[in-house]
Amino acid sequence: MLETRALLELQLEQVKQWHRQAPRAWSRDFDGVLSQQHFANFLLWHEEDLARDAEAADAVIAQVKREIDRLNQWRNDLIEQVDDALTGWLQEQNRGEVTMGEMNSETPGSIADRLSINALKIYHMGSEVARWDARITHRQACQQKLDLLREQRKDLGQCLERLLTDLKSGRKRLKVYRQFKMYNDPELNPVLYQASAESGKAPT
Repeated sequence: MLETRALLELQLEQVKQWHRQAPRAWSRDFDGVLSQQHFANFLLWHEEDLARDAEAADAVIAQVKREIDRLNQWRNDLIEQVDDALTGWLQEQNRGEVTMGEMNSETPGSIADRLSINALKIYHMGSEVARWDARITHRQACQQKLDLLREQRKDLGQCLERLLTDLKSGRKRLKVYRQFKMYNDPELNPVLYQASAESGKAPT
């Protein structure tokens, strides 16, 4: 089961590690899925930086945008995998009995995703606070934002912990709703399947 305190610490540490060296492999367990989901956000963060380069050639920006699209799909798939794994674990704990508790609009996987992005913001805002070449007013403003990001992380962690407690007790139930990103599916995106039809290629 997801341990909130360990997740909060791990995400912050992984951001530091990945700026030094990219991970080489993932474990096949639940922690591995969580780490992959976090790493997808890590890669997305830096692709989004590249996408804002006003001096970059159009072809480069197009390539970056396609990579952002691919990473976003991977990220969303992993959020669902996190919730799927938690659903399976809860069913085992309840011995297959149906929990009748109310549903929560936000799943543990989506909260873990928000915490992942928050960890990236904390790292990069901290880098701005430490910038020796920046104006003192810039560093002070970034310090205020960093303090708020840390407060938000604490609040989100508490929300996740309460939700997990409610799920384990049966006060709430977890149901995974699929996002169905239609624009990424060549059989559901009309631009893609019409182009395929015009070229004479059958959908795969």
